[in-house]
Amino acid sequence: MEMKSRELFNSMSRNQSQYPSFFSPETGVYTSKHPPRDLPENPFQDLVSFLFSHGHQGVTALVDSVSGFSISYRKLRDMVESMASGLDHIGISSGHVVLILLPNTILFPVILLGVMSVGAIVTTMNPLSKPGEIKKQTSISKVGLVFTFSENVGKFDGLGVRVVTVPERLDFDAAQFSGFSQLLSRDPKQAPKPLIRQTDAAAILFSSGTSGLSKGVVITHANFIAMVELFVRFEASQYHTESWKNVYLAAVPMFHVYGLSLFTMGLLSLGSTVVVMRRFTAEEALRVIDGYKVTHFPVVPPMLAALLKRVKDSSGCDLRSLTQVSCGAAPLSEKLIQDFLEVFPHVDLIQGYGMTESTAVATRGFNTADCKQYTSVGLLAPNMEAKIIDLKTGSALPSGIMGELWLRGPAIMKGYLNGEEAASSTIADGGWLRTGDIAHFDQDGYLYVLDRLKDTIKYKGYQIAPADLEALLIHHPEILDVAVTFAADEEAGEIPVAFVVRRPGSVLSSSEVIEYISQLVAPCKKVRKVVFVNSIPKSAAGKVLRRLLRDNHGASKL
Repeated sequence: MEMKSRELFNSMSRNQSQYPSFFSPETGVYTSKHPPRDLPENPFQDLVSFLFSHGHQGVTALVDSVSGFSISYRKLRDMVESMASGLDHIGISSGHVVLILLPNTILFPVILLGVMSVGAIVTTMNPLSKPGEIKKQTSISKVGLVFTFSENVGKFDGLGVRVVTVPERLDFDAAQFSGFSQLLSRDPKQAPKPLIRQTDAAAILFSSGTSGLSKGVVITHANFIAMVELFVRFEASQYHTESWKNVYLAAVPMFHVYGLSLFTMGLLSLGSTVVVMRRFTAEEALRVIDGYKVTHFPVVPPMLAALLKRVKDSSGCDLRSLTQVSCGAAPLSEKLIQDFLEVFPHVDLIQGYGMTESTAVATRGFNTADCKQYTSVGLLAPNMEAKIIDLKTGSALPSGIMGELWLRGPAIMKGYLNGEEAASSTIADGGWLRTGDIAHFDQDGYLYVLDRLKDTIKYKGYQIAPADLEALLIHHPEILDVAVTFAADEEAGEIPVAFVVRRPGSVLSSSEVIEYISQLVAPCKKVRKVVFVNSIPKSAAGKVLRRLLRDNHGASKL
């Protein structure tokens, strides 16, 4: 690769015309093929005001897929302002951190936007998280207030944080949920109007980053505004449809940057209707798509696989209302793509690429009558730049050659929470985000993600940091050393695999290891397979060589 890239760059000065207009051979920078989008220049523009500043003809904002209860756009703004007024009344203001520990619910956007309206900072977690995980994130983020369902209230015992119990339905008993009711019953006209800078933190979302332990990604109001404009509103502008007539199915979790960006923010600026599923099942998704005439369905690969399997097992199910399925969080296999196109020839299938660190913004697929690139994750979003970096030389590469993908643009995070060292290893000079993913651009500007350098495991679209699991497993009294990596899995994409070195004389079994870790982490993070080994391969610097483990034991093919 080193010789090939050197020869290509030596020829650049001789023949500039061979390089597409979106790539600069002088700088090695790829720019978006799309025209740039205007972003607010007012330094005091906050996300919530930005969202509600867009006019549209949308009527219904959010619908609960089971009960049918809905929130209109007119009511949504009042509810957000009432929530802001209530939070201000109990002393939540600029700089305070509020944890939302909820599954998908039509009240999620109300809470989130209310928190951001007062200048406070949102952090989210999987509602299936275990007490130890909750304690850790609550401590790191300095959480002062929590919103959660009643089933999770007990997980906060002894943590010294105020907990507001959120009702599961809109027709809730005010006496039973008095804390929440008091917040939401405040006069919206009394909502505070704090001075919020675009550079102020709006959220702390935890990500496994490019390697190692999970880290708190600090995302600003400016980052979210860029996401709304460059990801959601731009994509909508590419289609000759009236966005307020679109109906989206929200099955991707709102606590994840993918679902958070779309369902609690971006789509609400367009007037689209968001039908909210608390928990995804293929059977329920089919019912909801048909019942609510869903037009757009954002998914992760395991959701798509489950949906296809269910459709094939069902007769007379064609989902005629669907016009687009968009997939993110992990790459789609070519087989899954082909199966989808055979079953749903009338549906536009696109992929996208983004990270928590890029506020879900990077690339987005776009198919036309003349160009359909189903296996690509799409074109660079407006205002975004990229480089493909040679792993050996550090030089920037032209199209057709794979290297590490670097990104730069207005959606890139402010940094990691209390993590200057981690940020310095992730953000290169010039503001470039090292993604840790191996990719290449083609001559038309479409990006293809091939592999990754980072150790992150993607189980059904959820990110799992191996180091987090290792830190828990090493405390088992019969485990001498441990490393966690992934194995390929047709249904889940990847599953966590623990390579365990037992202490001398131990008869620790695989099932005991799996049960031990299942008591400490959310179900999506569980170790699914255990391999006992004599030693863990490590570099001279002591870094675990996970790829070597996978290659030596065939874990990636299990």
